Amino acid sequence: MNDIPALVLGLLAGAVLGAFFFGGLWWTVQKGVTSDVPALWFFGSLLLRTGIVLVGFYLLSQGHWSRLVACLIGFLIARVFVMKRLTRSPEEQTQSEKENSRAP
Repeated sequence: MNDIPALVLGLLAGAVLGAFFFGGLWWTVQKGVTSDVPALWFFGSLLLRTGIVLVGFYLLSQGHWSRLVACLIGFLIARVFVMKRLTRSPEEQTQSEKENSRAP
């Protein structure tokens, strides 16, 4: 029973790490597609985001697999929320965006 606060903390911290990771990915794509050196943006962002998340998981788990699982679940929950927040629904897309998204 004493581990429940640690699991909740792990879940919340995993959600923060997930929001950082996937929000950073979205930001990188926005910057990378207009950059003169997109490979540098994508590779640098990948290293930075992955490094921070792995160190965060390591520090938060403190050697307990249950805390690591809680962090991972929070991370995945954050992915769902970030994707829902940053993607537009089909109703919000204009007709020209719908036409351009179809392959010839």
